[in-house]
Amino acid sequence: MSTQKSPITTHVLDTVTGRPAADLAVTLAKQSGGEWHPIAAGRTNSDGRIIDWLAGEQREAGTYRVEFATGDWLTARQRANFYPTVSIVFTIDNPDEHYHIPLLLSDFGYSTYRGS
Repeated sequence: MSTQKSPITTHVLDTVTGRPAADLAVTLAKQSGGEWHPIAAGRTNSDGRIIDWLAGEQREAGTYRVEFATGDWLTARQRANFYPTVSIVFTIDNPDEHYHIPLLLSDFGYSTYRGS
């Protein structure tokens, strides 16, 4: 695993337990020609983070999607599976900036924001 931070990162917190959502599958895709093209995938670490998706790689301006496999994660914990996936679509205007896409997750709701 690279120690260099990716230009796009995520962090998932389980707001029901107040703990990081460890081992949650997440996919990063870029939109091109009206279609989504996966560019990275991984699982959140013990702190609920993915920080090494594109470590050392440059990214381009454009539209991206982070898709969280929330249903599988909640089902594995014997919890309600109301949102089987959560997709967050965002735009990168300035490729030189860091883009952090956090997810605050509960059984029946979620929220997000642009983190730092």
